[in-house]
Amino acid sequence: MLNRDHTIAIYMEGSLRSLHGKMGFGIMRYFPGQIACIIDSTFAGRRIDEVITSPCEAPIVATIEEACTLGAQVLVLGTAPSGGRIPPEWLGSLETAINNGLSIVNGMHDRLKDRFGALESEDQWIWDIRHPESFVPSIASGRARTLTNKRVLLTGTDMAVGKMTTGLEIHHRLLAKEQSTVFLATGQIGMAITGNGIPLDAFKVDHACGAVEEMVVGAAGYDIVLIEGQGSLLHPASTATLPLMRGSCPTHLVLCHRANATMLDTCKGVHIPPLREVIALNESLAGAAGALTPATTIGIALNTSRLEEHAAQKAIAELEDEVGLPVEDVVRFGAGKLASQLAN
Repeated sequence: MLNRDHTIAIYMEGSLRSLHGKMGFGIMRYFPGQIACIIDSTFAGRRIDEVITSPCEAPIVATIEEACTLGAQVLVLGTAPSGGRIPPEWLGSLETAINNGLSIVNGMHDRLKDRFGALESEDQWIWDIRHPESFVPSIASGRARTLTNKRVLLTGTDMAVGKMTTGLEIHHRLLAKEQSTVFLATGQIGMAITGNGIPLDAFKVDHACGAVEEMVVGAAGYDIVLIEGQGSLLHPASTATLPLMRGSCPTHLVLCHRANATMLDTCKGVHIPPLREVIALNESLAGAAGALTPATTIGIALNTSRLEEHAAQKAIAELEDEVGLPVEDVVRFGAGKLASQLAN
């Protein structure tokens, strides 16, 4: 499906300054191929790095037709509204994309193949990431606990705090150290970036642990396996963290947290406990209170994107003193400390 040889346009209509745009933000930062443009009529005529903090310098345009003139071959839906459903007002633009020869990467729950598949030409495709076509996992049995490698699960105090980003940054740092490592995606953003993984929230509850287990066991040949985290044990709506723990039987954890956050951003009224208590909760559940592989938290990835640099450095130092673990903002200052905890 999507690979580094494709030139893409990222559809971000109305989401460039919203947490709902995190798929697009991830693609902008990590897609290895050419990004022709970003589509958002609100900011059309500007460059993306003039609107948000991003390493991407692609222009922002208003329409699908403009994206085509800039050489786009694939339209990536870069925004995911709450509930993961495609807004009806997008359908006209998506049909325009198909009619103009673009392939589509869709990370939402609605199947575009059912609606637009008949309009595809021979060299077009629609990738509905959350709909695995043939993979039916077996029921989990704890097989990952028999592996001898390091299995690192990214956990979080909330949704959208940087679990995927942290995993990718650590992975890239380990590769630079010539370590045997792999990043296993468990959501639509990571899958679109890396081309591997599973859409965890597409599996029924009985099969979710097994889907993770089969993926992790399949990576047994790597010394360090980084498993993309989803959700948070603190979030009332999150069901993904426990299957990730059971399926991967992690040996190590990294906690991802937004600097100065005391309540969930994505579920108002829910307080975040002291981080030492969150770490203890994650470790206890990951190891099933001693029944499975014990997991050790190696550090905290602190998202300081809302702070000025001096305040960010201060927040990192204070949190290191508080929890007694390495803390770093992996995007702003690199993933060296966390990667060093894992390198052989």
